[in-house]
Amino acid sequence: MAVRRIAMRALACVACASALATGPARGARARPRTAVVTEAAATDEPLLLRAARGEKVERTPVWMMRQAGRHMKVYRDLVAKYPTFRERSEIPEAALEISLQPFRAYGVDGVILFSDILTPLPAMGVEFQISEGGAISIPPIRTEADLAKFKGKGEFDATTACPFVGEVLGKLREEVGNKATVLGFVGLPFTLASYLVEGKTGTTSGFAEVKKMREENPELLHGILSKLADNIGDYACYQVDQGAQVIQVFDSWAGHLPKDQYETFAMPYQKRVVEAIKAKHPTTPVIIYMAPDIHSKDGQFLDLLATTGVNCVSLDYTVDFADVRAKMPDHLALQGNLDPKLLRDGPLEKIKEETEKILQAGAHNGHVMNLGHGIEADTPEPHAKFFVDTVQGFRAK
Repeated sequence: MAVRRIAMRALACVACASALATGPARGARARPRTAVVTEAAATDEPLLLRAARGEKVERTPVWMMRQAGRHMKVYRDLVAKYPTFRERSEIPEAALEISLQPFRAYGVDGVILFSDILTPLPAMGVEFQISEGGAISIPPIRTEADLAKFKGKGEFDATTACPFVGEVLGKLREEVGNKATVLGFVGLPFTLASYLVEGKTGTTSGFAEVKKMREENPELLHGILSKLADNIGDYACYQVDQGAQVIQVFDSWAGHLPKDQYETFAMPYQKRVVEAIKAKHPTTPVIIYMAPDIHSKDGQFLDLLATTGVNCVSLDYTVDFADVRAKMPDHLALQGNLDPKLLRDGPLEKIKEETEKILQAGAHNGHVMNLGHGIEADTPEPHAKFFVDTVQGFRAK
């Protein structure tokens, strides 16, 4: 997956009812639940698809954010043939091969499209470049004149915007059948707007330009966000039309906002994208992930994420799974959340211990096992394989 740290701290990617009564102390086991999930209606559907809907499944499915990419030798070998990131993500045979690499190597239950949250921008009238080091360059949108050139509803055509995306998704469905779930993904409006306003990754400047626009010209920022919400909703639906069975949505930079600003500039547009997906594809599960940041770490926004209309909230590595599970609505599935640094560094015994602790806490509700952030680029491949095998061999007590 091309949800790389620079473009997604999410990943985004991926990246949501108010919290219920306070749960057990950190480290405590989540209480068993009964009427929390529905029986799978169609067992010929892949495991992860059913789990993301909150259905009762025979075992917990697993995949890893950013699973296709630099930690795999087969990916690094492919870089010689396709030297730029955009080549690897926009040439169908390259993107297809990269998307399938972790499925072939690890047998993951989810195969996510190798792409980037910025991929649809050129079809909106904004070109971008990503260097091999991860630096992003985008002509910034900072004036009403800039916004007027940015394509919105009626101008952006998702069906012709990224034909290579549709081609890869269709071929992925053919390749994996019902042995795995095919995931598409999109970046949510605030995160994309951060790139558009900054013209680069905003972390180096503390998102100075976005902060300035929030304070001095919020109407312009809302204009950017509104166009993005329309376009990204259409783009996500296009991915489902072409073969994606689950959509993960990433708001990697929204956690940089204080809560009141998040509720003004991020959350309404998260909801609009989810509503657009659900209006056209009501049975398609949507997973949301927001990376841990200044204001979102330690689960501070999870109660809000749970109200965005998604089926599943992906947890970052700063929260205790059992604590969150006890507070979340029973119908809401959770994804995550092994620390990717633990997966990288080991030892294997600790990876197994922490993985099984999470699995046991999630055993009585919809749960998709994953990491709490994208896999680290220097993670040993045997560690990734061990993690997947551990999940697939686990049975709840």
